[in-house]
Amino acid sequence: MPNSPGHGKRAGGAGILAAVWLVLAIAAWVYARMRSLPAWAAVPVAAAFLIEIPFYLSPGSAAVREWLAGLGKVRAASILTAAALLPWLVCSIATAEARVDAVVLLLLVAVVVSFWYILLPVGPATDLLFLAAAAGIYLSKVFDRIYLSPFHGLSITVLGHLMLIRTAALAVLTLRGDAKAEYRFLPKRDEWITGIRYFAMMFPLIAAVYWALGLVSMRKLPANAGLLVLSIIGTFLGMLWVLALSEEFFFRGLLQQWIERWTGKPWLALILASVIFGCAHLGFAHRFPNWRWVILATILGIFCGLAWRKSRSVQAAMVTHALLVTVWRVFLR
Repeated sequence: MPNSPGHGKRAGGAGILAAVWLVLAIAAWVYARMRSLPAWAAVPVAAAFLIEIPFYLSPGSAAVREWLAGLGKVRAASILTAAALLPWLVCSIATAEARVDAVVLLLLVAVVVSFWYILLPVGPATDLLFLAAAAGIYLSKVFDRIYLSPFHGLSITVLGHLMLIRTAALAVLTLRGDAKAEYRFLPKRDEWITGIRYFAMMFPLIAAVYWALGLVSMRKLPANAGLLVLSIIGTFLGMLWVLALSEEFFFRGLLQQWIERWTGKPWLALILASVIFGCAHLGFAHRFPNWRWVILATILGIFCGLAWRKSRSVQAAMVTHALLVTVWRVFLR
């Protein structure tokens, strides 16, 4: 029915996707011009990102999740695996960077993540190992070996990061099921308020710790106020929709929630999830072990975890997380 609510939602979703594609295409063109990238490198890379975007958005679509769930687990996992390969194939074949060892590694990553909850029974051990496997894949820097740059100074490993996030999220939401965590890009009004409140509570403490650890170093800001505002907005949205969404979905929406459910002890879940989140930053800034960042990340994890507990939503924690990282990325170094 052309006037049905479902048709309206699909049309609205298609319109949003088209707008996102247009903005990204323009950004890619501007970036290519600024970096003097040749067309043979810029076009395939831009095409790969434009293909990745709807895949990355898909875990947030109830329609996509329901469609995958209706296919049966094996078919759904097979589609997740194929979708994981597609952007890489488009980029790597067109730029002559495709290698057998790279596609084998990528296929192995995709199969492990996509088929995890088909090959293993759902349970605490399986869930914890799944999160550990996903984190291990990310921290291993394996995508540096898979997504090879076609042009000096042009890194495309973020394609691998986006692929891992959406594949793991869909594996949990559609193949495991009963996740009780929303993969949603736009916080609601009360989630904005909660996230901002816990950021405001956290900021004096983490600023003092940051100073005490000797990490304070101010970044040179743009002289143009308009450029500064654009930098803040762009950084915040990037952090909100990629870094904060992925980390809060897995660490607070899944890990903290699961530990709380298994133990019945909310404070234990908060502390354990925050400490694990902190330890995931041991190799931050190419230093290992980077204990100063472990301390800072653990404090951030605690306040994001408190925001999640208050609202029971990933999105409130996303706001807290994204605000702090934006301050760091824009004003500090």
